[in-house]
Amino acid sequence: MTSTSPSRVRSAISNPWGKSRMLPLVTLLYVLWSIIPVGIAVLFSFNSGRSRSTWQGFSTRWYVGDPAAAESVLYDPSLRFALNQSLKLAILTMLVATPIGVALALGLARWRGRGVKASNLLMLIPLVTPEIVMGVALFLVFAEVYDFVPFGTWTQFLGHVTFSISFVVIIVRGRLFAIGRDYEEAAMDLGASQFEAMRRVLLPLLAPALLASLAIVFAISIDDFVISQFLIGGAESVTIPVQLYSGARLAPPPSLNALATILMVVTIGAIVVAGLLFRALNKRSGGEGSAIESVAGLEM
Repeated sequence: MTSTSPSRVRSAISNPWGKSRMLPLVTLLYVLWSIIPVGIAVLFSFNSGRSRSTWQGFSTRWYVGDPAAAESVLYDPSLRFALNQSLKLAILTMLVATPIGVALALGLARWRGRGVKASNLLMLIPLVTPEIVMGVALFLVFAEVYDFVPFGTWTQFLGHVTFSISFVVIIVRGRLFAIGRDYEEAAMDLGASQFEAMRRVLLPLLAPALLASLAIVFAISIDDFVISQFLIGGAESVTIPVQLYSGARLAPPPSLNALATILMVVTIGAIVVAGLLFRALNKRSGGEGSAIESVAGLEM
């Protein structure tokens, strides 16, 4: 035993990338450390009483109950408006930021000029800029430059779009570089116009990146706190993260746990739906084989 222990230590030092028995344990402990508090918050959103530490029985009171007291998510106007505002911003941001990001990714990937490196660097700035800096900058822009845009839903929407476009560009550009230009060039050699080659060949190949972009933009927008807080205009533009932060500073009711649970379920649900659509699309189109069939169809 004494001879093997030093040899194991020397082996671990000489080969740090070898199989580690501690790594699965550390990973499991980290996952539990992250999930258990969330699970407790979700559990007490179904507590029948107001206690946030003592279980008093299962109930959906804080979701759809108490119409007279207006303490549930369904009947509390502030919580219901926050949920509607977050969903509205997330859907609008997803539908606007994704097409703009795809167009920018196509332009940057196909552009050959002197300013291409500077433009690519500019796209990375929102990713590396602290969100608090981005929030302050957007606030100053709408307060001093574009002061004709009222604070509230419109400024929050524009701020979310501005922050989310870079994520779409990075995802789509990665897919574009993986695909290359062979399929497009083959389609154009067979008589297709550049627009037709993009519509019939390139866009089907970009479908996984498009779905991933939609899901990520939705999740980023609905979870955002800093930009939404800086660009808020009044009670009608309060989002779920802002509502949770404001309520947690006081004596938070269990309905805030219910609201946070809904936010988590919607975010995870969006990612799961995007994953299922991605798998269904791959099965239906057959991956890159569909592009080959499209090119062959142009020849016929």
